[in-house]
Amino acid sequence: MDAQDPFSRQERIPLNGATLTRESWKIFQIMAEFVEGFERLSAIKPSVSVFGSARVTPEHPHYQLAEEVSRQLSEAGFSVVSGGGPGIMEAANKGAQAGKSPSVGLNIQLPHEQAANAYQDIALHFRHFFSRKVMFVKYASAYVVLPGGFGTLDELAEILTLVQTGKTPRIPIILVHSPFWEKLVDWFREQLVGEGVIDPEDMALFRVVDRPEAVVEAIFDHYEDRGFQPSRQEREILLDL
Repeated sequence: MDAQDPFSRQERIPLNGATLTRESWKIFQIMAEFVEGFERLSAIKPSVSVFGSARVTPEHPHYQLAEEVSRQLSEAGFSVVSGGGPGIMEAANKGAQAGKSPSVGLNIQLPHEQAANAYQDIALHFRHFFSRKVMFVKYASAYVVLPGGFGTLDELAEILTLVQTGKTPRIPIILVHSPFWEKLVDWFREQLVGEGVIDPEDMALFRVVDRPEAVVEAIFDHYEDRGFQPSRQEREILLDL
């Protein structure tokens, strides 16, 4: 056997009993995150999950845009859910608190860039990205995505994939600030649709707006003929999320 083969017997490191026990008990920690999330978030509907960069300051136009978008969502009766950190997450929670609806933060423990902001009426704390992601989706009536980096793009790709594959009900996915998103949208159309890796109708899974009022209008337009409560079929889909 080749000594350089990383899968050779010499290179295998067996798990000892303590490591296996720790891995097994990790399941209960994950369960606890889900149980607390389900219990505390089930009463916040309808809600909107808001995403964007952790790096912008309160003086930045994107921060101010997120704050106003969230204030208008809160005034319109939507709980606003953010990642609980700084930047646009803080702006979202701050704007929500200025309105009449709950401000919710789904905080994550990270080595950097994640200190809980002070504008959360309901604050949950997660160690695991995947359980936190479920909470963003499970109770959301809409996704609002402002300018951001890899984390923001990850959340956008996640909800687009879930809706496209039918693993979650169709909800409004709204990208805010067209100058930031237009080249990405062009790439979707030219490369993804052009190469046939998504269908042309997948471009209708999201829309791009600029004004805070347009965010609220887009959500109400989507639900105008059906209301915010999920149908029986949609509830079954969400159970398997």
